[in-house]
Amino acid sequence: RKIIFEKQWFYLDNAIGHTYGTTFEVTSGGNLQPKQEVEETTTETKEAGTDNRNIVDDGKSQKLTHDDIKALKDKGIKGQEIVQQLIENSTTFRDKTEFAQDKYIKKKKKKYEAIITIVKPSTRILSTMYYAREPGKINHLRYDTLAQMLTLGNIRAGNKMIVMETCAGLVLGAIMERMGGYGSIIQMYPGGGPVRAATSCFGFPKLFFDNLHEFPLSKLESLLSGTFSTETLPSDPEDNTLAEEESNGLTDEKQTSLQETEEESTPETAMEINQTEEQDTMDINAEDVEFKENKEKENKDNVREKQRKQWERRKKLMETAALLREKNADGLIVASKFHPTPLLLALLEFVAPSRPFVVYCQYKEVNQVCYFSCSSLRLFCCITYYLGFFKPLLECYTKLRERGGVINLKLSETWLRNYQVLPDRSHPKLTMSGGGGYLLSGITVVLDKGKSDSSNSEALKIEEPSSKRCKVQDFHC
Repeated sequence: RKIIFEKQWFYLDNAIGHTYGTTFEVTSGGNLQPKQEVEETTTETKEAGTDNRNIVDDGKSQKLTHDDIKALKDKGIKGQEIVQQLIENSTTFRDKTEFAQDKYIKKKKKKYEAIITIVKPSTRILSTMYYAREPGKINHLRYDTLAQMLTLGNIRAGNKMIVMETCAGLVLGAIMERMGGYGSIIQMYPGGGPVRAATSCFGFPKLFFDNLHEFPLSKLESLLSGTFSTETLPSDPEDNTLAEEESNGLTDEKQTSLQETEEESTPETAMEINQTEEQDTMDINAEDVEFKENKEKENKDNVREKQRKQWERRKKLMETAALLREKNADGLIVASKFHPTPLLLALLEFVAPSRPFVVYCQYKEVNQVCYFSCSSLRLFCCITYYLGFFKPLLECYTKLRERGGVINLKLSETWLRNYQVLPDRSHPKLTMSGGGGYLLSGITVVLDKGKSDSSNSEALKIEEPSSKRCKVQDFHC
């Protein structure tokens, strides 16, 4: 199929059979050809200026026009030659510094040289691509935050993990890659089915998906209450189809018997007179019967295939429910657009003690602010008033502290800055991301349900010093 990437289109037919990391050159017609490495031998020394203070970007330094460049492309001249002509026809190229010249050449090569390299997909590449191009689809999950989630969640081969994510399957794919096809993963999903757009980009073999299970959030409450049953699961997908075939067979026999009685009742004189007309009608009826039989067979096959898929889906659902009932999961990862508190409190019931859990949220707290502009006074008046706070992770943190059963609770934010590392010009980049989201992590422990909440609260009050109790009460006031 036709691939379009950064204003360049090509076909991947010629790439099949080559190793990952091979560099291709896009030729005419969108075909790919492996690029041969050519050593650049430059005998002439570059002429470069001392600084760029006298260079004015007025758009008149390049003698070649857009039509001239288009004509060179139509002639079939390669991108390397076009870049060389652009350098020769630039009046300010020799006055630029050596660093500015390298930057200019690199920019023009990217624009005019149709060269691509096919690399093997990985978590780092896909997370970087999604965050740079479509961050909204992955809830603005930055790649360093994803790396910390995998580390804090202790993702390794042989684990039994529970994943709840709405990041287009990126978090699920990262966990599957680190587990290497060993262990089991239970994906919780909202709506009609799980979204795995990013997971399919990893190119995992079928073995990786054999141990991948899915369970809807809508049936989680019934599973916790014990009302989830197997009554909807049929014993055999062929039961209903056999009944339909028997009923269809009876109707066919009735139709044939009716036709026979009609033929016997017709008089011989009418058959002799209208013999030619009946032959035509019989041919048409035979074609109609064949068409109906083929259509009925297709409908039967479709019904049978649909019932088989439903039966397989219900069977997998029951297997996933059995895995969750064991309540011995080795970890929990939550990265969704929903409020994390109810999700985490419900899913922690299926995690074994002394196991890690990680919750990602784009916001720690959100203060709703309104701005008003007053143009009549030629002033910009910023009026902020309180509408309420939305604290997803802070609420989750306090609920877990009240509930108990967890230790080592940490609410953290990652900070990332990219650096340019080049000879004589290494420095932090001027642009950096504003935030990579927040992580709430902890470890589960056995929750002692023998003690009542009142006794626990009284014990805490007795153990806490008076100064600390006063501070907490003042804070709440």
